[in-house]
Amino acid sequence: MSFPISQVRGLFPSLSLTDEGVARAYLDNPAGSQVPKSVVDAISHYMLHDTANAGGMFRTSIASDQVWVKAHEDMATFLGAKSMAEVIIGQSMTMLTFHLSRSICRDFKPGDQIVITRMEHEGNVGPWLEIAKDKGLEIRWVDFNKESWQVEAEDLAAQLTDRTRLVALNYASNMTGSINDVQTLSKLAKDAGALVYLDAVQLAPHHSVDAHTLGCDFLVCSAYKFFGPHLGILWGKEEILSNLYPYKGRCVSDASPECFELGSSQFELMAGLSATVDYFADLGALCGGEGDRRQLITHAFDVSRAYEEPLTNRFIDGLQSLPGVKIFGITNPNRIGERVPTVSFRHADRNPATIATALAKAGIQVWHGHNYAYEPARSLNLPLDEGVVRVGLAHYNTDAEVENTLKEIEKVLA
Repeated sequence: MSFPISQVRGLFPSLSLTDEGVARAYLDNPAGSQVPKSVVDAISHYMLHDTANAGGMFRTSIASDQVWVKAHEDMATFLGAKSMAEVIIGQSMTMLTFHLSRSICRDFKPGDQIVITRMEHEGNVGPWLEIAKDKGLEIRWVDFNKESWQVEAEDLAAQLTDRTRLVALNYASNMTGSINDVQTLSKLAKDAGALVYLDAVQLAPHHSVDAHTLGCDFLVCSAYKFFGPHLGILWGKEEILSNLYPYKGRCVSDASPECFELGSSQFELMAGLSATVDYFADLGALCGGEGDRRQLITHAFDVSRAYEEPLTNRFIDGLQSLPGVKIFGITNPNRIGERVPTVSFRHADRNPATIATALAKAGIQVWHGHNYAYEPARSLNLPLDEGVVRVGLAHYNTDAEVENTLKEIEKVLA
């Protein structure tokens, strides 16, 4: 069946908003997506009817306990986890990585190595640089290939030694959109005796994630990138999490995930997180999917990708027709399955800020700068104070928005 774009857009109230009569085109999705009304309603309902802290004997506290459990169970389903014990929910992916890096690296010794790829968002770089300084660890870097736009297996293998303790690996780049072959890369790292910490923030809005099939030990993503509230989620193998030292208060449970979630939880956002998982399951059913909840979620991603990928190819093709434009990432339409719909570009004569400002005046929301893809920008020798123009599509964007964006880019470049 064809993708029900009108019905999908009708679920997102913000998509119909205008600014002084100018319709908004949300192409800023790599930094944060819009949310369906069902997510807003779930957050509102909790705050109006169930607000309380956890652990009490009264109704609203019991409801908060249930919200906490359900959010972890729902994300376990979403990520293909074995149980909610493998799911840690926190403020953001970056916060969780900083926090867990302390536990993960607690027994690392001076001279032990952490390998980081230059495709990483700063959230999967800064925490490892800081813990390396604290513990006298060695950082080794793996660049991405400027022709394939991916981290190649032989380049990772060249940096692995018998002292490698952890590999920080990117699933999909928030600058180039490129998707790495994480199963192959993870196997190399595991064969070398290293843990694998995988950043799936940019992948999770566009592809279904089955964490246990990837070969990694930890995986992080951000709900506000896949149509949910501002929360970060960390998946970790239960047998590994159970053996990590948790930095926590004395009266906090020693069980995972409680021992890794500091302070009172953001229950209202957890209610919204469960509604986000419901959204994907409902979308899968709307698009003709069958089976259990996990199967419906997977189907939702399959049909969304089938809708997004032609839009992405159309946008890339249109950009390439504009003189002076250089795209940083995969442009071969036959390789569309190896990238997410995040497209970054520069123009020979127009500053990225100039282009982004002109698009904003036309109601088209895009990002410019390095977008915390600091290492990719450095690897590409981009001016760090300028970066790129970054356009990111989602399954609620339309062909008309793509065509209008290309038209407005052409105007500002003329």
